[in-house]
Amino acid sequence: MTEGRLLLVDDDTALLQTLAERLAGDGFDVMRAGSGAEALKVLDEAWPDLVILDLTMPEMDGQTLATRIKARADIPILVLSAVATVGSKADLITHFAEDYVTKPYDYVELVARIRRVLRRLADQIPIEEIELGDLTLTPRKREATVRGRKVSLSPTESRFLATLAASMPRSVTTEQLLRKVWADSDAADPAYVWVTVRRLRQKLEIDADSPNHLLTDPAGGYRLA
Repeated sequence: MTEGRLLLVDDDTALLQTLAERLAGDGFDVMRAGSGAEALKVLDEAWPDLVILDLTMPEMDGQTLATRIKARADIPILVLSAVATVGSKADLITHFAEDYVTKPYDYVELVARIRRVLRRLADQIPIEEIELGDLTLTPRKREATVRGRKVSLSPTESRFLATLAASMPRSVTTEQLLRKVWADSDAADPAYVWVTVRRLRQKLEIDADSPNHLLTDPAGGYRLA
């Protein structure tokens, strides 16, 4: 099992290659992108556990890329940038970054911060694996196996499924899901739950309109079966 799946995004080719090789040598599964547009294409193929991105890239800067990533899913982001002003760090950490490392960086410190972020996220998902007939859920790895086919899950989807799994066979209300899955959001809306349920059914069910595993409870809420 790898340390975690990382997506490195930087237009500095030499830095990108060197850092990717060192992280891979330390047990991480590393994907690379030399631009924001390339990073978005990579996200279409697989979800990383953490995105590490530079801020000062041409065409699409790091902040724009981070905004587009967060519009897709709440994938954690660590900024690795030469922009070192205190105001910039505070603003970015407030809005989208889990952490901020300034270039030139100390590799040992960077790895320690990466592991700290990944460990904190893993601690939010205590469920290792659960089997539901033709569906196997592995929330900590952000994966599901649907009739032998691997499916990637976003961090939100993983927390959502782990919350339902921890309550089986009971259902979990929309309000409880908002409190547990979107605990860090200041303005969580029931629509978050509905959209996540719909997306998960499209990924995990044979027929999203007639689900067998992610069920709506007539009394309110959702449950796994």
